[in-house]
Amino acid sequence: MKLPSTIVAFALTIMLGSSAANAGNYDALYEGLQFEMPKIDRPVFPSRAVSLTDFGAVADGVSLNTKAFANAIDYLSSRGGGTLNVPAGVWLTGPIVLKSNINLHLDGGALITFSGDDSLYETKYVVYEGFEAWRTQSPITGENLENIAITGEGVIDGNGGMWRPVKRDKMSGAEWKNLTAKGGIVVDDRTWYPSQSYIDGMEYSQKSDRDRAALTKEEAARIKRYLRPVMIQLVKCRNVFLQGVTFQNSPAWNVHPLMCENLIVDGVFIKNPFFAQNGDGLDVESCRNVIIYRSTLDVGDDAICLKSGKDEAGRKRGIPTENVIVRDCRVYHGHGGFVVGSEMSGGVTNVSVADCQFIGTDVGLRFKSTRGRGGVVKNIYIDNVNMLDISGDAITFDLYYWVKNAPAAIPPVDETTPQFRDIYINDVTSFRSGKALKFNGIPEMPIENIHVTNSVFTAREGGLLSESKGIELRNVTIRPDEGPAMTVNNVTDASLTDCSFISEPSVVYTGTNKNVK
Repeated sequence: MKLPSTIVAFALTIMLGSSAANAGNYDALYEGLQFEMPKIDRPVFPSRAVSLTDFGAVADGVSLNTKAFANAIDYLSSRGGGTLNVPAGVWLTGPIVLKSNINLHLDGGALITFSGDDSLYETKYVVYEGFEAWRTQSPITGENLENIAITGEGVIDGNGGMWRPVKRDKMSGAEWKNLTAKGGIVVDDRTWYPSQSYIDGMEYSQKSDRDRAALTKEEAARIKRYLRPVMIQLVKCRNVFLQGVTFQNSPAWNVHPLMCENLIVDGVFIKNPFFAQNGDGLDVESCRNVIIYRSTLDVGDDAICLKSGKDEAGRKRGIPTENVIVRDCRVYHGHGGFVVGSEMSGGVTNVSVADCQFIGTDVGLRFKSTRGRGGVVKNIYIDNVNMLDISGDAITFDLYYWVKNAPAAIPPVDETTPQFRDIYINDVTSFRSGKALKFNGIPEMPIENIHVTNSVFTAREGGLLSESKGIELRNVTIRPDEGPAMTVNNVTDASLTDCSFISEPSVVYTGTNKNVK
Protein backbone atom coordinates (compact mmCIF):
# COMPACT_ATOMS: atom_id res chain seq x y z
CA MET A 1 0.00 0.00 0.00
CA LYS A 2 1.33 3.43 -0.96
CA LEU A 3 0.74 5.97 1.80
CA PRO A 4 0.20 9.70 1.30
CA SER A 5 3.58 11.40 1.47
CA THR A 6 2.20 14.19 3.66
CA ILE A 7 1.20 11.70 6.35
CA VAL A 8 4.55 9.97 6.33
CA ALA A 9 6.51 13.24 6.42
CA PHE A 10 4.38 14.70 9.20
CA ALA A 11 4.58 11.53 11.30
CA LEU A 12 8.33 11.35 10.77
CA THR A 13 8.75 14.90 12.06
CA ILE A 14 6.60 14.19 15.11
CA MET A 15 8.39 10.97 15.98
CA LEU A 16 11.91 12.34 15.61
CA GLY A 17 11.05 15.47 17.56
CA SER A 18 9.33 13.51 20.29
CA SER A 19 12.26 11.13 20.72
CA ALA A 20 14.73 13.99 21.08
CA ALA A 21 12.57 16.01 23.49
CA ASN A 22 11.74 13.18 25.86
CA ALA A 23 15.04 11.30 26.16
CA GLY A 24 16.35 10.67 29.66
CA ASN A 25 13.38 12.03 31.64
CA TYR A 26 13.46 9.25 34.24
CA ASP A 27 17.02 9.62 35.57
CA ALA A 28 15.85 11.70 38.55
CA LEU A 29 13.70 8.82 39.81
CA TYR A 30 16.83 6.83 40.64
CA GLU A 31 18.31 9.48 42.94
CA GLY A 32 18.54 8.13 46.50
CA LEU A 33 17.07 4.78 45.50
CA GLN A 34 17.60 2.26 48.32
CA PHE A 35 18.43 -0.69 46.06
CA GLU A 36 20.32 -1.39 42.86
CA MET A 37 18.17 -1.12 39.75
CA PRO A 38 19.26 -0.73 36.13
CA LYS A 39 18.14 2.49 34.48
CA ILE A 40 15.45 2.08 31.86
CA ASP A 41 13.93 4.49 29.38
CA ARG A 42 11.20 4.51 26.78
CA PRO A 43 11.70 2.26 23.76
CA VAL A 44 12.78 3.81 20.47
CA PHE A 45 10.74 3.10 17.34
CA PRO A 46 11.51 3.42 13.66
CA SER A 47 10.39 6.78 12.28
CA ARG A 48 7.94 5.06 9.93
CA ALA A 49 4.28 5.92 10.68
CA VAL A 50 0.86 5.20 9.20
CA SER A 51 -2.69 6.27 9.94
CA LEU A 52 -5.45 3.80 10.72
CA THR A 53 -7.59 5.45 8.05
CA ASP A 54 -5.09 4.36 5.38
CA PHE A 55 -6.31 0.81 5.96
CA GLY A 56 -10.01 1.48 5.46
CA ALA A 57 -11.00 2.20 9.06
CA VAL A 58 -14.17 4.21 9.66
CA ALA A 59 -14.67 6.28 12.83
CA ASP A 60 -18.44 6.11 13.14
CA GLY A 61 -18.70 3.94 16.27
CA VAL A 62 -20.62 1.33 14.26
CA SER A 63 -18.25 -0.02 11.61
CA LEU A 64 -16.04 -2.83 12.88
CA ASN A 65 -12.38 -1.95 12.37
CA THR A 66 -10.73 -5.18 13.54
CA LYS A 67 -9.20 -5.91 10.10
CA ALA A 68 -7.96 -2.33 9.72
CA PHE A 69 -6.03 -2.54 13.01
CA ALA A 70 -4.62 -5.97 12.10
CA ASN A 71 -3.61 -4.91 8.58
CA ALA A 72 -1.96 -1.70 9.80
CA ILE A 73 0.02 -3.55 12.47
CA ASP A 74 1.05 -6.24 9.95
CA TYR A 75 2.14 -3.57 7.47
CA LEU A 76 4.39 -1.85 10.03
CA SER A 77 5.71 -5.12 11.43
CA SER A 78 6.71 -6.42 7.99
CA ARG A 79 8.80 -3.29 7.51
CA GLY A 80 10.54 -3.33 10.89
CA GLY A 81 7.95 -1.47 12.94
CA GLY A 82 6.84 2.10 13.53
CA THR A 83 3.85 4.07 14.77
CA LEU A 84 0.18 3.40 14.09
CA ASN A 85 -1.64 6.71 14.51
CA VAL A 86 -5.29 6.55 15.53
CA PRO A 87 -6.96 9.88 14.64
CA ALA A 88 -9.81 11.55 16.52
CA GLY A 89 -13.07 9.64 16.29
CA VAL A 90 -14.83 6.59 17.71
CA TRP A 91 -13.20 3.40 16.49
CA LEU A 92 -15.18 0.22 17.17
CA THR A 93 -13.11 -2.94 16.97
CA GLY A 94 -12.64 -6.51 18.04
CA PRO A 95 -9.40 -7.68 19.70
CA ILE A 96 -6.11 -5.97 18.80
CA VAL A 97 -2.95 -8.10 18.76
CA LEU A 98 0.25 -6.07 19.08
CA LYS A 99 3.60 -6.92 17.50
CA SER A 100 7.18 -5.96 18.26
CA ASN A 101 8.44 -2.46 17.46
CA ILE A 102 4.91 -1.03 17.27
CA ASN A 103 3.72 2.18 18.96
CA LEU A 104 -0.08 2.36 19.02
CA HIS A 105 -0.57 6.13 19.25
CA LEU A 106 -3.96 7.73 19.97
CA ASP A 107 -4.41 11.35 18.94
CA GLY A 108 -6.41 13.67 21.16
CA GLY A 109 -10.08 12.89 20.64
CA ALA A 110 -9.41 9.30 19.61
CA LEU A 111 -11.59 6.70 21.31
CA ILE A 112 -11.03 2.98 20.74
CA THR A 113 -13.95 0.95 22.03
CA PHE A 114 -14.30 -2.82 21.89
CA SER A 115 -17.28 -4.74 20.59
CA GLY A 116 -19.44 -6.62 23.04
CA ASP A 117 -19.89 -9.48 20.55
CA ASP A 118 -18.15 -12.34 22.37
CA SER A 119 -17.86 -14.38 19.15
CA LEU A 120 -15.03 -12.03 18.14
CA TYR A 121 -12.90 -13.11 21.09
CA GLU A 122 -11.17 -16.48 21.00
CA THR A 123 -10.77 -18.78 23.98
CA LYS A 124 -7.13 -18.61 25.07
CA TYR A 125 -4.98 -20.42 27.62
CA VAL A 126 -3.78 -17.54 29.78
CA VAL A 127 -2.80 -16.55 33.32
CA TYR A 128 -5.40 -14.81 35.48
CA GLU A 129 -5.47 -14.44 39.26
CA GLY A 130 -2.21 -16.32 39.48
CA PHE A 131 -2.90 -19.57 37.63
CA GLU A 132 -3.22 -20.75 34.04
CA ALA A 133 -6.55 -21.75 32.54
CA TRP A 134 -8.72 -21.24 29.50
CA ARG A 135 -10.20 -17.76 29.40
CA THR A 136 -11.68 -15.29 26.96
CA GLN A 137 -9.17 -13.38 24.81
CA SER A 138 -8.25 -9.91 26.03
CA PRO A 139 -9.19 -6.88 23.90
CA ILE A 140 -5.49 -5.93 23.60
CA THR A 141 -2.76 -8.57 23.81
CA GLY A 142 0.94 -8.96 23.19
CA GLU A 143 3.19 -11.92 23.93
CA ASN A 144 6.94 -12.43 23.61
CA LEU A 145 7.34 -8.96 22.12
CA GLU A 146 10.05 -6.32 22.28
CA ASN A 147 9.67 -2.55 22.05
CA ILE A 148 5.93 -1.91 22.25
CA ALA A 149 3.99 1.16 23.32
CA ILE A 150 0.51 2.57 23.72
CA THR A 151 0.78 6.36 23.79
CA GLY A 152 -1.07 9.59 23.15
CA GLU A 153 -4.01 11.56 24.48
CA GLY A 154 -6.92 9.35 23.56
CA VAL A 155 -9.10 6.80 25.37
CA ILE A 156 -9.24 3.01 25.21
CA ASP A 157 -12.59 1.68 26.47
CA GLY A 158 -13.05 -2.03 27.14
CA ASN A 159 -16.87 -1.97 27.05
CA GLY A 160 -16.81 -3.70 30.43
CA GLY A 161 -20.50 -3.20 31.03
CA MET A 162 -21.16 -5.92 28.46
CA TRP A 163 -19.20 -8.41 30.58
CA ARG A 164 -19.54 -7.58 34.28
CA PRO A 165 -22.35 -8.39 36.71
CA VAL A 166 -23.65 -5.48 38.80
CA LYS A 167 -25.20 -5.58 42.26
CA ARG A 168 -28.28 -3.44 42.73
CA ASP A 169 -27.10 -1.97 46.04
CA LYS A 170 -24.09 -0.47 44.24
CA MET A 171 -26.30 1.80 42.13
CA SER A 172 -28.89 4.51 42.59
CA GLY A 173 -32.45 3.73 41.60
CA ALA A 174 -32.14 5.68 38.36
CA GLU A 175 -28.85 3.96 37.44
CA TRP A 176 -30.36 0.54 38.08
CA LYS A 177 -33.39 1.36 35.95
CA ASN A 178 -31.21 2.49 33.06
CA LEU A 179 -29.02 -0.61 33.33
CA THR A 180 -31.84 -3.14 33.34
CA ALA A 181 -33.57 -1.36 30.47
CA LYS A 182 -30.63 -2.31 28.22
CA GLY A 183 -31.34 -6.04 28.54
CA GLY A 184 -29.47 -8.70 30.43
CA ILE A 185 -30.90 -10.86 33.21
CA VAL A 186 -31.85 -9.82 36.75
CA VAL A 187 -31.73 -12.52 39.45
CA ASP A 188 -33.64 -12.13 42.75
CA ASP A 189 -34.05 -8.42 42.00
CA ARG A 190 -30.51 -7.98 43.39
CA THR A 191 -27.94 -8.70 40.67
CA TRP A 192 -27.86 -7.92 36.95
CA TYR A 193 -26.01 -10.32 34.66
CA PRO A 194 -25.06 -9.57 31.04
CA SER A 195 -26.20 -12.94 29.67
CA GLN A 196 -27.28 -16.49 30.44
CA SER A 197 -23.80 -17.73 29.56
CA TYR A 198 -22.45 -15.69 32.47
CA ILE A 199 -24.95 -17.30 34.83
CA ASP A 200 -24.08 -20.74 33.43
CA GLY A 201 -20.45 -20.09 34.27
CA MET A 202 -21.07 -19.19 37.90
CA GLU A 203 -20.77 -22.86 38.90
CA TYR A 204 -17.14 -22.52 37.84
CA SER A 205 -16.52 -20.05 40.68
CA GLN A 206 -17.26 -22.76 43.24
CA LYS A 207 -14.50 -25.02 41.95
CA SER A 208 -10.98 -25.22 43.34
CA ASP A 209 -8.13 -23.60 41.43
CA ARG A 210 -7.01 -27.06 40.30
CA ASP A 211 -10.46 -27.92 38.96
CA ARG A 212 -10.82 -24.55 37.28
CA ALA A 213 -7.46 -25.03 35.59
CA ALA A 214 -8.78 -28.37 34.27
CA LEU A 215 -11.64 -26.71 32.41
CA THR A 216 -11.46 -27.68 28.74
CA LYS A 217 -11.35 -25.21 25.89
CA GLU A 218 -14.79 -26.32 24.73
CA GLU A 219 -16.25 -25.83 28.23
CA ALA A 220 -14.65 -22.41 28.49
CA ALA A 221 -15.97 -21.35 25.09
CA ARG A 222 -19.53 -21.95 26.30
CA ILE A 223 -19.13 -19.51 29.19
CA LYS A 224 -17.15 -16.73 27.55
CA ARG A 225 -19.09 -14.00 29.32
CA TYR A 226 -18.28 -15.46 32.70
CA LEU A 227 -14.58 -15.83 31.85
CA ARG A 228 -14.34 -12.11 31.20
CA PRO A 229 -10.87 -11.01 30.22
CA VAL A 230 -8.49 -8.39 31.47
CA MET A 231 -8.53 -5.48 29.04
CA ILE A 232 -4.80 -5.32 28.27
CA GLN A 233 -2.57 -8.35 28.82
CA LEU A 234 1.10 -8.16 27.90
CA VAL A 235 3.03 -11.38 28.50
CA LYS A 236 6.81 -11.85 28.45
CA CYS A 237 7.38 -8.54 26.73
CA ARG A 238 10.49 -6.39 26.98
CA ASN A 239 10.69 -2.59 26.76
CA VAL A 240 7.04 -1.63 27.25
CA PHE A 241 5.86 1.99 27.37
CA LEU A 242 2.33 3.11 28.32
CA GLN A 243 2.01 6.88 28.26
CA GLY A 244 -0.71 9.52 28.38
CA VAL A 245 -3.68 7.35 27.42
CA THR A 246 -6.87 6.78 29.44
CA PHE A 247 -7.58 3.06 29.94
CA GLN A 248 -11.14 2.60 31.14
CA ASN A 249 -14.11 0.32 31.62
CA SER A 250 -12.36 -3.05 31.50
CA PRO A 251 -14.24 -6.39 31.61
CA ALA A 252 -12.07 -7.56 34.57
CA TRP A 253 -8.60 -6.25 35.47
CA ASN A 254 -7.64 -3.21 33.45
CA VAL A 255 -3.90 -3.39 32.63
CA HIS A 256 -1.98 -6.62 33.33
CA PRO A 257 1.72 -6.84 32.46
CA LEU A 258 2.87 -10.41 33.16
CA MET A 259 6.51 -11.55 33.25
CA CYS A 260 7.57 -8.36 31.47
CA GLU A 261 10.91 -6.57 31.74
CA ASN A 262 11.58 -2.83 31.47
CA LEU A 263 8.07 -1.45 31.86
CA ILE A 264 7.25 2.27 32.06
CA VAL A 265 3.74 3.51 32.89
CA ASP A 266 3.78 7.31 32.69
CA GLY A 267 0.94 9.79 32.96
CA VAL A 268 -1.91 7.40 32.30
CA PHE A 269 -5.42 7.50 33.73
CA ILE A 270 -6.75 4.05 34.62
CA LYS A 271 -10.47 4.14 35.32
CA ASN A 272 -13.23 1.66 36.13
CA PRO A 273 -16.62 2.13 37.79
CA PHE A 274 -16.36 1.78 41.56
CA PHE A 275 -18.86 -1.10 41.39
CA ALA A 276 -16.77 -3.06 38.86
CA GLN A 277 -16.17 -6.50 40.37
CA ASN A 278 -12.53 -7.55 39.92
CA GLY A 279 -12.06 -4.13 38.33
CA ASP A 280 -8.38 -3.79 39.32
CA GLY A 281 -6.40 -0.94 37.84
CA LEU A 282 -2.77 -1.92 37.21
CA ASP A 283 -1.68 -5.46 38.14
CA VAL A 284 2.07 -5.84 37.66
CA GLU A 285 2.82 -9.56 37.95
CA SER A 286 6.27 -11.19 37.98
CA CYS A 287 7.79 -8.17 36.23
CA ARG A 288 11.29 -6.75 36.52
CA ASN A 289 12.45 -3.13 36.24
CA VAL A 290 9.25 -1.11 36.43
CA ILE A 291 8.47 2.62 36.64
CA ILE A 292 4.93 3.78 37.49
CA TYR A 293 4.93 7.57 37.33
CA ARG A 294 2.55 10.55 37.34
CA SER A 295 -0.50 8.34 36.92
CA THR A 296 -4.05 8.49 38.29
CA LEU A 297 -6.31 5.55 39.11
CA ASP A 298 -10.00 5.43 40.02
CA VAL A 299 -11.18 1.82 39.95
CA GLY A 300 -13.42 -0.90 41.35
CA ASP A 301 -10.79 -3.07 43.08
CA ASP A 302 -7.09 -2.80 43.93
CA ALA A 303 -5.42 0.11 42.14
CA ILE A 304 -1.61 -0.19 41.87
CA CYS A 305 -1.02 -3.85 42.66
CA LEU A 306 2.13 -5.99 42.63
CA LYS A 307 1.72 -9.75 42.22
CA SER A 308 3.86 -12.80 41.38
CA GLY A 309 1.59 -15.82 40.98
CA LYS A 310 -0.59 -17.88 43.26
CA ASP A 311 0.21 -20.87 45.47
CA GLU A 312 1.98 -23.84 43.87
CA ALA A 313 1.78 -22.41 40.34
CA GLY A 314 3.36 -19.14 41.46
CA ARG A 315 6.11 -20.87 43.40
CA LYS A 316 6.85 -23.14 40.46
CA ARG A 317 7.09 -20.14 38.14
CA GLY A 318 9.43 -18.58 40.69
CA ILE A 319 9.59 -15.12 39.09
CA PRO A 320 9.32 -12.29 41.62
CA THR A 321 8.19 -8.78 40.89
CA GLU A 322 11.33 -6.77 41.56
CA ASN A 323 12.91 -3.38 41.02
CA VAL A 324 9.82 -1.17 41.02
CA ILE A 325 9.59 2.62 41.33
CA VAL A 326 6.18 4.20 42.02
CA ARG A 327 6.27 8.02 42.04
CA ASP A 328 3.78 10.86 42.07
CA CYS A 329 0.62 8.79 41.63
CA ARG A 330 -2.85 9.34 43.01
CA VAL A 331 -5.70 6.92 43.64
CA TYR A 332 -9.37 7.67 44.27
CA HIS A 333 -11.79 4.73 44.46
CA GLY A 334 -10.13 1.35 44.93
CA HIS A 335 -9.91 -1.47 47.45
CA GLY A 336 -6.29 -0.46 48.00
CA GLY A 337 -4.12 2.43 46.85
CA PHE A 338 -0.79 0.61 46.71
CA VAL A 339 -1.13 -3.15 47.14
CA VAL A 340 1.12 -6.18 47.37
CA GLY A 341 -0.68 -9.52 47.02
CA SER A 342 -2.61 -11.51 47.56
CA GLU A 343 -1.05 -13.56 44.73
CA MET A 344 2.62 -13.09 45.69
CA SER A 345 3.90 -16.67 45.75
CA GLY A 346 6.94 -15.83 43.64
CA GLY A 347 7.92 -12.97 45.94
CA VAL A 348 8.10 -9.18 45.69
CA THR A 349 11.32 -7.29 46.41
CA ASN A 350 13.05 -3.96 45.88
CA VAL A 351 10.14 -1.53 45.67
CA SER A 352 10.13 2.24 46.21
CA VAL A 353 6.85 4.16 46.60
CA ALA A 354 6.92 7.93 47.15
CA ASP A 355 4.98 11.17 46.74
CA CYS A 356 1.56 9.57 46.33
CA GLN A 357 -1.97 10.51 47.42
CA PHE A 358 -4.85 8.14 48.19
CA ILE A 359 -8.23 9.84 48.44
CA GLY A 360 -11.33 7.83 49.28
CA THR A 361 -9.85 4.36 48.79
CA ASP A 362 -10.96 1.47 51.00
CA VAL A 363 -7.39 0.84 52.23
CA GLY A 364 -4.31 2.96 51.70
CA LEU A 365 -1.17 0.79 51.84
CA ARG A 366 -2.33 -2.82 51.62
CA PHE A 367 -0.19 -5.95 52.04
CA LYS A 368 -2.17 -9.19 51.94
CA SER A 369 -1.59 -12.90 51.76
CA THR A 370 -2.60 -16.13 53.42
CA ARG A 371 -1.34 -19.59 54.34
CA GLY A 372 -0.66 -21.69 51.28
CA ARG A 373 0.77 -18.85 49.19
CA GLY A 374 4.42 -18.97 50.20
CA GLY A 375 6.64 -16.23 48.79
CA VAL A 376 8.67 -13.50 50.47
CA VAL A 377 7.81 -9.79 50.34
CA LYS A 378 10.79 -7.70 51.41
CA ASN A 379 12.80 -4.54 50.82
CA ILE A 380 9.83 -2.21 50.40
CA TYR A 381 10.48 1.52 50.93
CA ILE A 382 7.56 3.93 51.24
CA ASP A 383 7.93 7.68 51.76
CA ASN A 384 5.67 10.75 51.68
CA VAL A 385 2.22 9.27 51.19
CA ASN A 386 -0.81 11.37 52.06
CA MET A 387 -4.28 9.92 52.53
CA LEU A 388 -7.75 11.31 53.03
CA ASP A 389 -11.06 9.58 53.84
CA ILE A 390 -9.82 5.99 53.81
CA SER A 391 -12.84 3.91 54.80
CA GLY A 392 -10.78 0.99 56.13
CA ASP A 393 -7.16 0.73 57.28
CA ALA A 394 -4.64 3.41 56.39
CA ILE A 395 -1.91 0.72 56.50
CA THR A 396 -2.59 -3.00 56.71
CA PHE A 397 -0.53 -6.19 56.74
CA ASP A 398 -2.92 -9.12 56.71
CA LEU A 399 -1.83 -12.74 56.47
CA TYR A 400 -5.39 -13.93 57.02
CA TYR A 401 -6.70 -12.58 53.75
CA TRP A 402 -9.96 -14.28 52.71
CA VAL A 403 -9.76 -16.69 55.67
CA LYS A 404 -13.06 -17.65 57.26
CA ASN A 405 -11.89 -20.32 59.72
CA ALA A 406 -8.28 -20.53 60.95
CA PRO A 407 -6.94 -24.06 61.63
CA ALA A 408 -7.09 -25.30 65.21
CA ALA A 409 -3.37 -26.17 65.24
CA ILE A 410 -0.54 -23.93 64.08
CA PRO A 411 0.94 -25.48 60.93
CA PRO A 412 4.70 -25.90 60.48
CA VAL A 413 6.71 -23.43 58.43
CA ASP A 414 7.35 -24.67 54.89
CA GLU A 415 7.41 -23.38 51.32
CA THR A 416 3.70 -22.50 51.57
CA THR A 417 4.24 -20.06 54.44
CA PRO A 418 4.08 -16.41 53.32
CA GLN A 419 6.54 -13.84 54.69
CA PHE A 420 6.42 -10.05 54.96
CA ARG A 421 9.60 -8.45 56.29
CA ASP A 422 12.05 -5.57 55.95
CA ILE A 423 9.55 -2.84 55.09
CA TYR A 424 10.20 0.85 55.77
CA ILE A 425 7.35 3.36 55.87
CA ASN A 426 8.15 7.03 56.49
CA ASP A 427 6.26 10.32 56.42
CA VAL A 428 2.71 9.08 56.03
CA THR A 429 -0.18 11.38 56.89
CA SER A 430 -3.67 9.91 57.00
CA PHE A 431 -6.80 11.85 57.96
CA ARG A 432 -10.17 10.25 58.65
CA SER A 433 -9.44 6.57 58.09
CA GLY A 434 -11.42 3.71 59.58
CA LYS A 435 -8.39 2.26 61.37
CA ALA A 436 -4.90 3.68 61.67
CA LEU A 437 -2.79 0.52 61.38
CA LYS A 438 -3.37 -3.22 61.28
CA PHE A 439 -0.43 -5.64 61.48
CA ASN A 440 -1.98 -9.10 61.47
CA GLY A 441 0.65 -11.82 61.08
CA ILE A 442 0.38 -15.54 61.66
CA PRO A 443 1.89 -17.29 64.72
CA GLU A 444 4.31 -19.46 62.75
CA MET A 445 5.55 -16.50 60.67
CA PRO A 446 5.10 -13.11 62.31
CA ILE A 447 5.34 -9.97 60.24
CA GLU A 448 8.93 -8.93 60.86
CA ASN A 449 11.14 -5.85 60.78
CA ILE A 450 8.52 -3.29 59.85
CA HIS A 451 9.35 0.36 60.53
CA VAL A 452 6.82 3.22 60.59
CA THR A 453 8.38 6.62 61.27
CA ASN A 454 7.43 10.31 61.25
CA SER A 455 3.77 9.67 60.54
CA VAL A 456 0.35 10.95 61.68
CA PHE A 457 -2.96 9.10 61.73
CA THR A 458 -6.40 10.34 62.68
CA ALA A 459 -8.90 7.51 62.55
CA ARG A 460 -12.09 6.09 63.97
CA GLU A 461 -10.00 3.33 65.58
CA GLY A 462 -6.35 3.15 66.57
CA GLY A 463 -3.71 0.62 65.58
CA LEU A 464 -3.29 -3.12 66.07
CA LEU A 465 0.03 -4.96 66.27
CA SER A 466 -0.61 -8.70 66.29
CA GLU A 467 1.67 -11.68 65.67
CA SER A 468 4.53 -9.34 64.79
CA LYS A 469 8.25 -9.21 65.50
CA GLY A 470 10.89 -6.49 65.35
CA ILE A 471 8.40 -3.64 64.86
CA GLU A 472 9.50 -0.02 65.20
CA LEU A 473 7.11 2.91 65.52
CA ARG A 474 9.05 6.14 65.92
CA ASN A 475 7.62 9.64 66.03
CA VAL A 476 4.17 8.34 65.18
CA THR A 477 0.98 10.13 66.24
CA ILE A 478 -2.30 8.19 66.41
CA ARG A 479 -5.49 10.02 67.35
CA PRO A 480 -8.50 7.65 67.36
CA ASP A 481 -12.12 8.72 67.80
CA GLU A 482 -12.76 5.72 70.03
CA GLY A 483 -10.85 3.01 71.91
CA PRO A 484 -7.11 2.78 72.54
CA ALA A 485 -4.61 4.29 70.16
CA MET A 486 -2.71 0.99 70.04
CA THR A 487 -3.45 -2.64 70.85
CA VAL A 488 -0.45 -4.97 71.15
CA ASN A 489 -1.09 -8.71 70.87
CA ASN A 490 1.54 -11.47 70.77
CA VAL A 491 4.35 -9.13 69.72
CA THR A 492 8.08 -9.68 70.23
CA ASP A 493 10.83 -7.06 70.13
CA ALA A 494 8.91 -3.89 69.39
CA SER A 495 9.83 -0.29 70.13
CA LEU A 496 7.30 2.54 70.35
CA THR A 497 9.61 5.54 70.54
CA ASP A 498 8.63 9.24 70.74
CA CYS A 499 5.06 8.33 69.81
CA SER A 500 1.93 10.32 70.69
CA PHE A 501 -0.96 7.98 71.34
CA ILE A 502 -3.81 10.36 72.02
CA SER A 503 -6.45 8.26 73.75
CA GLU A 504 -7.37 6.80 77.11
CA PRO A 505 -6.07 4.21 77.55
CA SER A 506 -3.26 4.87 75.10
CA VAL A 507 -1.97 1.28 74.74
CA VAL A 508 -3.67 -2.03 75.55
CA TYR A 509 -1.68 -5.27 75.81
CA THR A 510 -3.25 -8.68 75.13
CA GLY A 511 -1.85 -12.16 74.59
CA THR A 512 1.85 -12.76 75.27
CA ASN A 513 4.24 -9.92 74.47
CA LYS A 514 8.01 -9.91 74.88
CA ASN A 515 10.39 -6.98 74.94
CA VAL A 516 7.89 -4.33 73.90
CA LYS A 517 8.96 -0.88 75.01
